[in-house]
Amino acid sequence: VQVVESGGGLVQSGGSLRLSCAASGFTLKGYVMSWYRQAPGKERELVASIRTVGGSTNYADSVKGRFTISRDNAKNTVYLQMNSLKPEDTAVYYCNARLTVTTLLEYDYWGQGTQVTVSS
Repeated sequence: VQVVESGGGLVQSGGSLRLSCAASGFTLKGYVMSWYRQAPGKERELVASIRTVGGSTNYADSVKGRFTISRDNAKNTVYLQMNSLKPEDTAVYYCNARLTVTTLLEYDYWGQGTQVTVSS
């Protein structure tokens, strides 16, 4: 059971990247899939999330209008399209899959992270 991120890299300010998060060993249906990021010296923060049933999304204020989260349940994959990138978007981006069954039972998987660097 794992989630694996890909698609990070170095891009100039104003550029775009698309991150992918591929899940294996489980199906995404029912999970809340999220992208977090952590910049050096800062705490990990939520960037965007999507419910795999219904498709409702949520974004951090700092990325609204620039980033789009989407999912392909058939491919068991979640994406983060990042446009108009800024140097302050530089961070390691992590994929998270969470399924809350009850208050005492939760499935929570993290990827290893993918580096995104935006040069000015």
